[in-house]
Amino acid sequence: MDKIKIWLSAFRLRTLPLSVSGIILGASFAYYNGYFDGLVFFLAILTTLAYQILSNLANDYGDGIKGTDNEERIGPKRAIQSQAISLEEMEEAIKINVLVAIVLSFSLIFTAFGSKNVLYALLFFVLSGIAIYSSLRYTVGHNAYGYRGRGDIFVFIFFGLVSVIGSYFLFAQQVDHIVFMPAISIGLLSAGVLNLNNIRDIESDKNANKMTLAVKLGFEKAKKYHLLLVTGALVLGLVFSILYYTSIYNFIFLLVYIPIIKHVLRVKNYTQSHQFDPELKILALSTFFFALLLGLGQILEVFFM
Repeated sequence: MDKIKIWLSAFRLRTLPLSVSGIILGASFAYYNGYFDGLVFFLAILTTLAYQILSNLANDYGDGIKGTDNEERIGPKRAIQSQAISLEEMEEAIKINVLVAIVLSFSLIFTAFGSKNVLYALLFFVLSGIAIYSSLRYTVGHNAYGYRGRGDIFVFIFFGLVSVIGSYFLFAQQVDHIVFMPAISIGLLSAGVLNLNNIRDIESDKNANKMTLAVKLGFEKAKKYHLLLVTGALVLGLVFSILYYTSIYNFIFLLVYIPIIKHVLRVKNYTQSHQFDPELKILALSTFFFALLLGLGQILEVFFM
């Protein structure tokens, strides 16, 4: 039982709601336009969770063997850092998770496109391969992109654009302009979560030569960058709800602006890195509910239009 708890901790379950936010939103728009498929949605959620867990395990492994996770780190102890899981056990878990991600990706793509749309299937196989590779290479290897300040752009692309637009395409097999602004908003908020994590660890990362964007910018500029990401997402969300207004349900998601604005005001006044740790959960869950309520507004409109 203790080993199960250790592995669940290594999976970092609190990161999972953020990872599926874009899938939920893309599926909601597909439902609104009459393209929704329950099995595709289920497999898309499982596949995304597999990618995220793979990324979490690989990050634990990569930061662990490089000594980045040490006593200076403010967040919860990682599995390798605490020696609760050995390097060999983590390597084996990563290999198993890669296989699970591949099987789920294949199942999702085949269910969505069958044997009729081969080009679409090939495109998504490539995207799946890139997603798996990116999950591994964030901290693993000599040229890990997370150590060169490129994590933010990968998170923006995969958690925002690919997640929302890609999931919508799995259902509709076409691209619709209505999903672009929400995709950008989710991408910006997701990048904000990563930036919070990097601001929290700015000193330990700098000492370990992990040159995240927050380390490159410095504490004060990283805060300004964070405020730009979050406020940009809020502005885009508001503009979207006005431009594509069809009913009052389109504004339900604005309820989540309350905790996000409070979050922004707190971050603006923070002066110590450790203060950012509780904000990670707040922004991640707020992003999840942003997607959930924005999607719910589309679904309710179908029922009551």
